[in-house]
Order: sequence, then C-alpha cells, then structure tokens
Amino acid sequence: QVQLVESGGGLVQAGGSLGLSCAASGRTFSPYLMAWFRQAPGKEREFVGGITWSGGRTVYADSVKGRFTISRDNAKNTVFLQMNSLNPEDTAVYYCAAVYSDGNAVFSNRAVYDYWGQGTQVTVSS
Repeated sequence: QVQLVESGGGLVQAGGSLGLSCAASGRTFSPYLMAWFRQAPGKEREFVGGITWSGGRTVYADSVKGRFTISRDNAKNTVFLQMNSLNPEDTAVYYCAAVYSDGNAVFSNRAVYDYWGQGTQVTVSS
C-alpha cells in the first residue's frame, strides 16, 4: 500500500506560477509510475502528466505541454508539478496518482492507477 498526500495548491493570478508536491509513504521501496490528474467542476478527471520510476521519461497532456513540468526525488519519495503561465482553464482539483511499474511507459488512463491522493485545489483568477 502507498499513501499519497498532495500539497501546494492555492490561488494564483493568470500568468502566474505554482508548484505542487506529492509525498508518498508506505511501500515506497517499490518502483512506481507517478502521474498528476486534475478535475474541474462538472468535468471528468483528466491526465495532466506522468513520470517514470527512473525519472527518465515524462509525458504531458497537450493542454499543459511547455507550461508544466513534472519531476521526482525518489530519495525523498516525492513528486513535483511545477506549473507556469497558468490560466483560468487550469483551475481544478489536482490529484497525484501511482501505479506499480518499473518500465518506461506512462499511462494517461486513470483506471490504470491504483493509488490516489486526496487532491489539492488550484484556482487561477483572471
């Protein structure tokens, strides 16, 4: 079992930046693919981006490519999401997710992920 806790959400003006963290605890010695998803009011939860266990590969949704960056520090069991050039359409609850994987694939399908954090609210004002 892995427990995930997101932090760093808040209110930011359009054009601003915000960084999120996801701290993992529990069975963290196993390799996990980590991903960020988000869910806006009245919308489905969507893939934002993911990073392989080694950190060697990242994949992003087209809507955030070039603005968001995912990184991880396995020694600290933490994954990060740096968000730049934010716009009101980025407003959502952001979730961290994990699935056991030591491969090089990044999955955008939320059904693949076994573990989820509680989410953190990001609000971008215009």
